[in-house]
Amino acid sequence: MCGIAGIISLREPLDIREYDAVGRMTCVLRHRGPDDRGMKHDGRCAMGNARLKIIDLSDNARLPISDRENTVWLAYNGEVTNFRELKEQYGLERKYKLRSHSDAEVLVYLYRELGISFLGQLTGMFAFCIYDRSSQKVYLVRDFYGLRPLFYMIKDGLVYFASEIKSFLETDGFRDTMDMEGIYHYFTLAYIPGSHTPYADVKELRGGEMIEIDLAAGRYEKKRYHRTEYKPDYSAVLEETAGRMREFMLDSVRRNMISDVPVGMTFSGGVDTSCILALVKELGSCSEFHTFSVRMKEPSFDESRYQRLMVDFAKPVHHEIAIGPEDVLKNLVTHMAYLDEPHGDGAAIPFYALAEEAGKYVRVLLSGEGGDEVFNAYETHGALFVREHYRKYVPAPLRAGIAKLARLFPARYNKLSFDFLLKRFTEGAELGVPEAHIFWRHVLSDGEKTMLMPGYASYGSTSGIFRKYFDSLDFENDLDKISVLDMEYYFIDDLLVKNDRMVMAHSVEARYPFMDRPLVEFINRIPPEMRVRGFGFSRRYIEKTAMRDLLPAKILKRSNMGLEMPHSIWFLDSLKPVLEEYFTKENINRPGILDYGAVKYFQQQHMSGKKDYGRALWCILMFLIWFDLFVYNKDYKKYLGYA
Repeated sequence: MCGIAGIISLREPLDIREYDAVGRMTCVLRHRGPDDRGMKHDGRCAMGNARLKIIDLSDNARLPISDRENTVWLAYNGEVTNFRELKEQYGLERKYKLRSHSDAEVLVYLYRELGISFLGQLTGMFAFCIYDRSSQKVYLVRDFYGLRPLFYMIKDGLVYFASEIKSFLETDGFRDTMDMEGIYHYFTLAYIPGSHTPYADVKELRGGEMIEIDLAAGRYEKKRYHRTEYKPDYSAVLEETAGRMREFMLDSVRRNMISDVPVGMTFSGGVDTSCILALVKELGSCSEFHTFSVRMKEPSFDESRYQRLMVDFAKPVHHEIAIGPEDVLKNLVTHMAYLDEPHGDGAAIPFYALAEEAGKYVRVLLSGEGGDEVFNAYETHGALFVREHYRKYVPAPLRAGIAKLARLFPARYNKLSFDFLLKRFTEGAELGVPEAHIFWRHVLSDGEKTMLMPGYASYGSTSGIFRKYFDSLDFENDLDKISVLDMEYYFIDDLLVKNDRMVMAHSVEARYPFMDRPLVEFINRIPPEMRVRGFGFSRRYIEKTAMRDLLPAKILKRSNMGLEMPHSIWFLDSLKPVLEEYFTKENINRPGILDYGAVKYFQQQHMSGKKDYGRALWCILMFLIWFDLFVYNKDYKKYLGYA
């Protein structure tokens, strides 16, 4: 993985100020590419690349890269996993006498062969700028599922692009005006959704989108070149389908392990990461394969018994990283300097610490992210089925009584405690499908958010975003619609932000075998009844069927968990001083959007055990730290080691 940045002019030629700005934009991405930095520019386009050497470590693969005639330029971040097959299929080595063994050079010449339609040939993860000097066209492209980040800003006839938001802060005239709508929705979701970023000027290109720039005409157009489709084949037979799916999974893992540097994986001990490790074992690659696991120092959040069971089974080179409150305090501000935006996922700091340890041994980490989405493993996916039967067979007055009784339970702060699940389910079950889906996950309700951000309720309920997207999908099954919702928002805006920024902070590349396009497209043809069974209680059924003879029985039987930090518990003691430090009236009033009384109310309710506001307090804390680093003090660079 690398970092890219650049400026394209829609009208006048670029001047020395823009060239210098691209240099600064690229330099601030040095953690994404510490091995080399390069730049190419002419009158209308300037692009920079910070390179992390993964495939072809020679200077022949320097980035940005171009063809021999210097007519097609490419600034590139990613790994196309089928580049060797494409090189052979189109005879690129014979036709063009390639100078390197890199996937980037294959893309340059594949573009020469097919034009921008070459996107339809690719698998893997990528974000790039390709500049065709002969046709005066520039394309900014993000991969099918948004596995690699790409941001843009269009201002005063210039199109800026970069792998991270912090690059835009290096440009002349950048305004740090906040995107209030994005931040408003953040306090429901714990992440900023869609094309929003914390800044009004900067937008995020979505998965499957590109921006086509016509320099001759001086105009640009954002386009969607890929959409996730569900076309279930109801004639499919379970055992045959499971066998074919395992072949796709094995091939994806094989292609994602292509590297000229050491490869390892983040290993939770869950079903998805255990599947990947079992497939690595099947490929005969475990003896030198490094696995890295987080052991949370809180019993209800600790998955280490499953991790050790699988390690004993597969026998990789294993590393365990213990995370306690002291590690949170150590990395609290630094990890936000790499995130660039308010982000309330409690797994971010554990991922940051894991990547720091992994960087001592490997440069590539396979990840199980995406497995929960494609195999429908989330509790909310199962709850969709339970909700249907609950509403059908339990009369409305009785449901109201159950919900009222659930609210009387005292708050327990263990992970996914019974009282938490009961309260969320009974209230959310009365809502529509997408509204229930977001309610079961929300940080603050609409009413609580109005308390926190008075005067911003005009942005409407965050569930409206989900409802609008849900209604735009023409799939026949609600489960498929929810799956796409999760891929479009939760996966890209939460999980990938956490993975990409925290892993790249230590110059390590993350890869996602479950999100390789051939595998995803095969899974999307599997009927929902093969993915979820037993009234929603037996999820990822097809995945477990495919892998049942390659995994220990205890792994196949375990429930879904997911990495999370026990901030609700730690706020009561070890992290209590952090809240006291940041939740002063001065700090809370400084951004000009939060209500001090509401913050203190949430804090008091949590500390007294009346209601679990742990996630809300964490989200508020993350926002305040981000605001100090990037808006108020603007001193984020000193935490990156750049100052």
